[in-house]
Amino acid sequence: MGQARERWRKLPLPARIILWVVGILFLIWLILFITKGRFLKSPFERIVSSSLQREVKVGGDFQLYFDPITVKFLAERFTISNPKWASQPHLFRADRIDTRISPFSLVFGDTKRIKWLELRNGAADLEWSRDGKTNTWTLGDPNRKGEPLDLPTVRRAIIAGTKVRYRDPRLAVNADIAFDTVRAQDTRFAHDIRFTGSGTMRDRPFTLRGGLLSPNDTVTGGKNQLVVEAKAGATVLQVNGTLPGATEIEGADLSLVTYGPNIRLLFDFLGVAIPDTRHYRFTSDLTKVGGEWRFTHLKGRFGDSDLAGGMTISLPDNRLLLKADLATNTLDIIDVGPFIGYNPEKLEAQGAKGAIETVQGRPRVLPDAPLRIEAIRAFDADVKYSVKQVRAKNFPISNIGLTLKLDHSLITMSPLTFDMAGGFVSSDIEINARGAPVRTKYDIRLSPTPMGKLLGRWGVEESGTTGVMKARVQMTGEGDSVRESLGTADGRIAVVLPAGTMWARNIQLSELDIGTFITKMFADKLKKPVEINCGLIAFTVRDGVAAADPILIDTKKNVIVGRGGFSFRNESLDMAVRADGKTISLFSGQSPIGIGGYFAKPGINPVSPELLARGGAGAGLSLVGTPIAGILAFVDVGDAKAAACGPVLSGANAVAQRTTKGKPRDDVGRGTTAKSESGKAEKGEQKSQDKKFLGIF
Repeated sequence: MGQARERWRKLPLPARIILWVVGILFLIWLILFITKGRFLKSPFERIVSSSLQREVKVGGDFQLYFDPITVKFLAERFTISNPKWASQPHLFRADRIDTRISPFSLVFGDTKRIKWLELRNGAADLEWSRDGKTNTWTLGDPNRKGEPLDLPTVRRAIIAGTKVRYRDPRLAVNADIAFDTVRAQDTRFAHDIRFTGSGTMRDRPFTLRGGLLSPNDTVTGGKNQLVVEAKAGATVLQVNGTLPGATEIEGADLSLVTYGPNIRLLFDFLGVAIPDTRHYRFTSDLTKVGGEWRFTHLKGRFGDSDLAGGMTISLPDNRLLLKADLATNTLDIIDVGPFIGYNPEKLEAQGAKGAIETVQGRPRVLPDAPLRIEAIRAFDADVKYSVKQVRAKNFPISNIGLTLKLDHSLITMSPLTFDMAGGFVSSDIEINARGAPVRTKYDIRLSPTPMGKLLGRWGVEESGTTGVMKARVQMTGEGDSVRESLGTADGRIAVVLPAGTMWARNIQLSELDIGTFITKMFADKLKKPVEINCGLIAFTVRDGVAAADPILIDTKKNVIVGRGGFSFRNESLDMAVRADGKTISLFSGQSPIGIGGYFAKPGINPVSPELLARGGAGAGLSLVGTPIAGILAFVDVGDAKAAACGPVLSGANAVAQRTTKGKPRDDVGRGTTAKSESGKAEKGEQKSQDKKFLGIF
């Protein structure tokens, strides 16, 4: 004993210190190995709870020791609590967790390496806070910014009965996922890791299934092949690609395929309100960079139209923002209908007739689909959309350009432009849903457009027609549908016809100057164009009722005037147009042409009561005189007063119109209908509004 002490004293001090440390460590190892470290249960709970700032408990057996070098950790009925704001009490719980952990990975490096893992009936709760700043799996400081989920590397494992619960209040996502039993040996999984699940997004249910098809690459630090398919009724979304890690989305290289009967149903899951569509199918690349989900190389079809471009979805300031730059080469006219509120299923089944409904025996064409006010309050948007051509019979529109912005329930479509029959339409539309009721402002402008192209479907021939027209619509209405908005609108509509010519078959017949028509027909002069000096077709709109203000067209031989109007409320038409000759006509039926019916089914009645009265007078004269005397009832003395073109071309209202001699006109009305639909006489001339409106001409 004494010799041993003597030899010990002769050792250098550093050597004695090292031996003491080794001896103490061996003693600790021996004590832990013999006792399995069960006595450390309470200190473990206390120390780890303090470090994680979460309550950690072991309800059953506990072991923590070196076996022989790796750290052996076993815990039964193991739980880690959630922060107080979470909806579930535990971040993680398991009936049994048995692991072998590399001790060096606990001290060095960011990735923990688990050599063996047995997990029985585990459950994890992954949840984001409502403000999107923290999550349940970022441990430590409760105010620490939420980080991506980082799982340790596992070399061998058996995992059975494991479930994951995911919640994100910002996107209203609730998902519960169950994993099949997973076995791994020597860093290689025995088979793919498969999972199934269900959940809701924006209170809409869905199911999903998928798998990690190359989990062994993930274990060894490589990329992982992911396949997921989610379904909600007939809406299908498929994701395929690689992840940097089993739980890492950032920087993922994914492809997406989605298809279904109506793309609105897909965006409803995001809480994004978009128009209805017919059946669609789209593909795109998908990745997550920072706080953005990026959809690039997007392409596909909806209905009979194509679409391509890119889109990003993000949550700045915890508010969903959609940005998109999209383009269509060919847009089918049937696919335009749902954009303004028509039913896509009816349009697909019936074509253009699907836009017409019959209500109380009357045809109705204005759409009444309500604006989804609650949905648009939940997100903002910045969208650019262009269309090269529109596929439509007798609808000459192309090169559509739209910039749409949604900012806290204020929608602006500015500008909305397109080419039409050689002309150009520029629009600014504002839909303000920040208050009630929804208020919509329309400002639509048509640049000078050749009438021959624009009116070709109504028999106007391009050859021989040099006349142009320009127009503007300025109205403001209230209501959450196109029908309600127009049915309450106030404003003005005006179409100006500068000097030019127009040729259409039977144009003189439409003016009911039968004498001139017959003369030209027999003289083979029917194709001679009508020479227009100037013209104005304008309406003042009050509370959804439009009154002629004025209809006045001055031609070389006639002055055409009109009265009446139409209603956006019940879509009825009630107008009369009359052509008075500037020169004498021996046989003329110049009485008003009635234009009636409805927007969806207009009608023209050339036999007016005034014409019948002339016929009766002619018959009476024939009886008391001679047959020639009967013709006198149809003689037009040609006293029509030519219009001063200045007020006409400026778009002035009826009270401002003058004859060429400067006298006020008494044949163009005052921009009012006899009575409104409520039975009250219309009043007011809206002078300030008209003055502002006229500036465009």
